[in-house]
Amino acid sequence: MQMNEAPRDGRLAVDGYGPGFFRIGGRVHRGAVAVLPSGVLPWGGYGDTAPLAAAAGAVDVLLVGTGAQIAPLPEGFRAALEGAGIAVEFMASPAACRTFNVLLAEGRRVALALIAL
Repeated sequence: MQMNEAPRDGRLAVDGYGPGFFRIGGRVHRGAVAVLPSGVLPWGGYGDTAPLAAAAGAVDVLLVGTGAQIAPLPEGFRAALEGAGIAVEFMASPAACRTFNVLLAEGRRVALALIAL
């Protein structure tokens, strides 16, 4: 799917997604990915909280895309991020991409962690 929401502060928005990939800022990223104020990086999944928690000073909320379907987050994952001061919201990855773009366009301090479809 292609998306057309443009951020206002120069940060990268999600342009599109499909089976196994996300297009962010015009560049294709395969597999799980994190979109942070510092940039886009591969994400190791729920056991990889360090890069997400490191963004705590710049992020108020982390949207987690759980793949094609919504799925609960592991409690340890949520606890680690909330302990760092980041609110965590989870939804299916397509909804997380759309929500991220809207919040980004509103100037919110948001980050995104995505499991591929």
